[in-house]
Amino acid sequence: MANTMNELRPAMKLTVGAQYICFNKMDAKGNWTSTFEDEVIKLPTVSEVDVSDEADSHTTYASGEQYDSDTQVSAVTMKTTNVAFDDLTLDKMKGSDIDGGAVLSGGIAQRPYFAYGFVVKKKDGTKDLRWYPKCKLTDNADKTSTSADKWSDQTDDITISATGFDDKAHKCVKCLTSDESTKNITEDKFFAKPLLTAAEVKALETASTGA
Repeated sequence: MANTMNELRPAMKLTVGAQYICFNKMDAKGNWTSTFEDEVIKLPTVSEVDVSDEADSHTTYASGEQYDSDTQVSAVTMKTTNVAFDDLTLDKMKGSDIDGGAVLSGGIAQRPYFAYGFVVKKKDGTKDLRWYPKCKLTDNADKTSTSADKWSDQTDDITISATGFDDKAHKCVKCLTSDESTKNITEDKFFAKPLLTAAEVKALETASTGA
């Protein structure tokens, strides 16, 4: 029986879309839980997202040959560049003491967990929708300079670390609208709340089609 040749022509990336943040309802000890606040914050301010896996590979040898090999991703780091970022949201990500517009920051604080999501838009109109449910802010930097005759964006750089949220240490819940089984899932429905399982993603498709 002859092998089947399947030539794939994946759509090129067009742009990064909006980013989404939803804070976790941590327990009394500050541990992550599977429940989140009702409000999802949408920020259409991101100009670049650089995602990298922090992976560790281990190979086991026995009887003079390779017996097994494992690669474990300990964390996913997302470095984002923003043309603007909401000040109070950033202060909340830092664990600052917030009382309305009065904020005390830079002291001893426990940074809260939050879900972070963003959109990758493709040239064929499909989207890559991603939720990272268990995240913490690890670094942030902003640079403000004087205005000049030539425009220059003054950006905020935010670094976020995502860690495992289930018994398999998954870091991300993704929806590819290029697939027939998830093609009707809209951005608004996917980011209405943080998602933790593939079943929750598929349920959005069922709700969309009324099946």
